[in-house]
Amino acid sequence: MIRPLLRIRDVAARGALYGLAAVPLLGVVSLFVGDHHDRTTFLAVAGGFAAAMAVVGILIGLFFWWACGGDIRRCRDWRTVRGQAGPVTVAAPVLLRIGVLALVLFPGAFGLYHLVDGAGYGSWLYGD
Repeated sequence: MIRPLLRIRDVAARGALYGLAAVPLLGVVSLFVGDHHDRTTFLAVAGGFAAAMAVVGILIGLFFWWACGGDIRRCRDWRTVRGQAGPVTVAAPVLLRIGVLALVLFPGAFGLYHLVDGAGYGSWLYGD
């Protein structure tokens, strides 16, 4: 079965969907960090890491996409890769998707940071 070609719009949309799913997961994971200072630090570091990954993933993913000249493959097509430059055809959509995921996760993490930081002392959101 021949699959349609991957488009940047579709890859970015799926990455954004994954990012939207990752924000509540980050919120739940942050609840397992007990101390208030440690919780806010965890969320700040997660947001900073997401920002860095967004820049790197999107820029390198778009560069690889451009360098492949339209021969973009899905991860399941790994076995069809030939030659030294072949893995770039699989890496381009993966990096772009991770970059967009991180781009959505970045404001979500900092929003959670401000939510936890502004929580009242003694609340379950504030922590210990």
